[in-house]
Parts: sequence; C-alpha cells; structure tokens
Amino acid sequence: MRHEGHHPDPERLAAFGLDAAGTVHWNLTTAELYAHALFRGEGQIVHNGPLAVDTGRYTGRSPRDRFIVRDARTESTVDWGAINQPMDPVHYDAVKAGILAATHGRDLFVQDVFVGTHPDFRVPVRVVTEYAWHALFVRNLFVLPTRRAQATHDPAYTLINVPSFAADPATMGTRSETVVAMNLSEKVVLIGSTEYAGEMKKSAFAMMNFELPERGVMPMHCSANVGADDEVAVFFGLSGTGKTTLSATRERTLVGDDEHGWSDDGVFNFEGGCYAKIENLSPEAEPEIYGTTRAFATILENVVVDEETRRVDLADTSKTQNMRAAYPISHIANASKVGYAGHPTDVVFLTADAFGVLPPLSKLTPEQVEYYFLSGYTAKIAGTERGVTEPEATFSACFGAPFMPRPPAEYAELLAAKMARHGAQGWLVNTGWSGGPFGEGHRMAIQHTRALLDAAIQHRLDDVETREEPFFGLHVPVAVPGVPTTVLDPRRTWEDRDAYDAQARELARMFHANFAQFEGTVRAAVAAAGPKAH
Repeated sequence: MRHEGHHPDPERLAAFGLDAAGTVHWNLTTAELYAHALFRGEGQIVHNGPLAVDTGRYTGRSPRDRFIVRDARTESTVDWGAINQPMDPVHYDAVKAGILAATHGRDLFVQDVFVGTHPDFRVPVRVVTEYAWHALFVRNLFVLPTRRAQATHDPAYTLINVPSFAADPATMGTRSETVVAMNLSEKVVLIGSTEYAGEMKKSAFAMMNFELPERGVMPMHCSANVGADDEVAVFFGLSGTGKTTLSATRERTLVGDDEHGWSDDGVFNFEGGCYAKIENLSPEAEPEIYGTTRAFATILENVVVDEETRRVDLADTSKTQNMRAAYPISHIANASKVGYAGHPTDVVFLTADAFGVLPPLSKLTPEQVEYYFLSGYTAKIAGTERGVTEPEATFSACFGAPFMPRPPAEYAELLAAKMARHGAQGWLVNTGWSGGPFGEGHRMAIQHTRALLDAAIQHRLDDVETREEPFFGLHVPVAVPGVPTTVLDPRRTWEDRDAYDAQARELARMFHANFAQFEGTVRAAVAAAGPKAH
C-alpha cells in the first residue's frame, strides 16, 4: 500500500483493515482531485469550470437500503421502524468484511474533515472513498480543517464509500446489493453499490442527529441566515419547498442551506458547502445559486451536457429531476465566514402545498409549532416521481424523518424548549399553489413569498391584525405591504369556493390521520393544535 498526499495516517488505516489497498491519496486539494477524476474518467469539465458527473443507476438516496446496527447503545434510543431499519451486528460484520475486501488493490481517496462549524460541537470524521469525485464532494460539503489541524486529525467517525461493493442479501441481511449501514457504537458508516454522493452527506447528518441531543443541542434539517441586525432566521422544509432559495438572499448573510445545530451559544452549520437542486434554475430568480453552476470546484450531478460547447441545460430533466450542484459555501458571496450565529428570533416551516389550500403565511402558537414540526408536511406533484399522477401529501416528521434516528417527539420537545427560552416566533409558509390545486391553480409568486418572509423576520408583523383561518386554526395576517390581500386568503383565490372547502377538509383529514401515530407521545395541547376540520 502506497500513500500520497497530505498528512497520511497509515497506521490507523491499517488497523481499521484497509491495509491491502493500492495507492491511498490523502487530503488532496480540489485541483488535485479534479486531475484524478478526469484521468480516471469519472467526469468532465463543463462551461466555466464545474465538474459534471453521473451517479449511475441511482440519482437519489436509497432509503429502503439504509440500516442502523441494533445493539446496547441503540436498542432504546433509536426509533426503530420502516425508516430506521435494524441490522444485526453479525450482518454488519459481514458487510464490513465485504467492503474491506473490496478495497484490496484499489486506489482510495481519504479526506479528513469536520462535521460542524462550531469548535465545541464539531465531530472529526475520516471519509474513505473509491472515487476521486466523491472525495471532492466531501471537500465541498463538509468542513475543512486547517493544514495544521489536519496533521493531528483524530477521527471520531469513519465513513467508507465503495460503490463497486455489492452486498449479499442472503448473508448480510440487506434488501439488495445496495447498503448504507450505520454502526453508532463503533462509529462507522459503510456505503456500497451506489454512486449517489448524497448518501455520504445524509449519513453524516443522521450521525449528528443521534449524537447531539445527548449534549442538549437541537439538530435541524433547515437553512439559516442572519440580518444586519444580527437576528437569525431558520427555514425548515423538505426538498422542493424553497429552503435553499429563500435563505440565499443578498440582503442577509447565509449561515448554511441545509443542516444546523442549535446549542446554548446559538445556531451553527453542520456543513462547509451546499447541495442544491438545480432543475430549471434561472439567473433572474436565483442569481446566487445559478452563479455556482458556472464556477470551478462545483460538482454538477446528472446534468445534460452539450458535447460540443460543454454547456449544461438545466431545463433538460431526461436524466433526472433531482439534478444537483455541490459547491463550497464560499461560492455564495454573502455567506458567513465562520458558519455560526446567535439564537434564532424566527423559525419558519416551509411547505409546498400542491392542494392549494394553506395560507401563504401563518403565525404559529407554541403548540402549533410542535404539531406542524411533527407533521413535516409538503406535497409531491404529478410527474415528479413515477406513478404520481395527482397531488400527493407527504408527511416527514421533523421535516427530515429519514435522517432522524431518535423518536420525533424528542426533537420536537427540544425545539420547543429552545424557542421558548429564546423567544423565537414560529411561522408556516406555503410556497406551493394558490387559486386551485396543481394543474388548475398557480404557484405562489416568489416575490410575494419573499415579501411575506421579509415582513415576518423583520418583525413588521409582530402586532398586525390576524384572522383565524377556519379549517386549520392558523393565524393569518389581514394585510402585508407588497402582497395583495386576496393572496393572503387562499379561499378567495379559488373560483369555486365549495371546491376549496372540500379540498381543505380533505387535507385536514390527512393531517389527522398522519398525526395519529403521535397520540400518547405528545402533550394533549399539541395534539389539539392541528386542523379544526375533520
């Protein structure tokens, strides 16, 4: 085994069982990883310098292939079920032996990084990858130590990603050849038979979501920004709700676009980069993010490239609708240099309601905060996934159920306690449809959403008159400058008011059906804070 690069640690790698690899490339720079990725045929340089790659048969995560080892540490702390699937330690040992064997004779790329920007809460991680571009992804998305810190890096977790490894369901207890196995006692994550880089990002997130609550830190699937007045806003939301877009605004400093912790010191980013969806991205509506798709160091996943001009077509979704750009947060001009800020004054839940019935902005009571946080609602629209032919409600607890190992109520109670202690206001924002459901109505105008958010987080709505919406019991401002009053009342935007009422009752019914899983685990006041209509 030969070692090249910066600050190798061969003894520990050998002790882990990775002593039969070919050449191990340690902590290579972005430019060095570009060279290796191109030489190995892993991608191509496209217009203005990004590295374009394809992720093979998987263009998204494989949640049904994700497992957590069930042992003494996790037995009573993990919320076991269809999301957090248990793996027997014997099966994990078989997966680990297989992955280590698959590295024999192969070149590997190691990156020593941190997950977390705050020096008191960051976790040192060693990531070992088979592909050079995966190592570049790690450099972009995680937090890079200084060269001095890298020399003494002592990893608490090790993540090994070997796409060429195929699991054997018969002997390893997996569902297929693909596996993401987390051992939270051994502090190891193993990934095999998938090239989708997002598995590494979300595995690290799940690790933080398990570890941090024990230290009183609230892990959050949210973006965060801070205004000139040093007041912080956080934005929770599932994919497609606008979490990245709405937090990346020139008027406020971006702390991070996806994953944060809330400690006794304030909010801190888990990451050193961003992983944005870029389908139909435009320079007019999203100039900051669009600019990153024309920059060196950015990785463009599964984009269509003109082979003659090397220009990418972000409107062509023939490969996938989950096209992604992975880039260092420094590509955003007004990004925070330190990655942390004070305590949030505003907590925003984003939902893309394809049924067209939720108000564009609602002020939440503390009990409603817990209810809608546990519900984690958004909606899929026709065409986004195979088999989806009409709007389909999606409920993901804590706005990130696939990444939350602990019971959802544990996170909800921690969030509520943080908000109460620091006086944060909760908001529900619908970035979805108005005037009718998807296919009949229209998407909320982004300028209206921005005007509503600006008014909310700049405290211009603290004392405004509100009305109680009859179906969901939400408190909706009667008037907001820059937004037509009809937009604030979704029922008035529908031509057929009876059809609106029927749709609102149906969505309320879906909320109640979903929330039944939390009965008995939350306070009665929280359970009663949901929709009024059945």
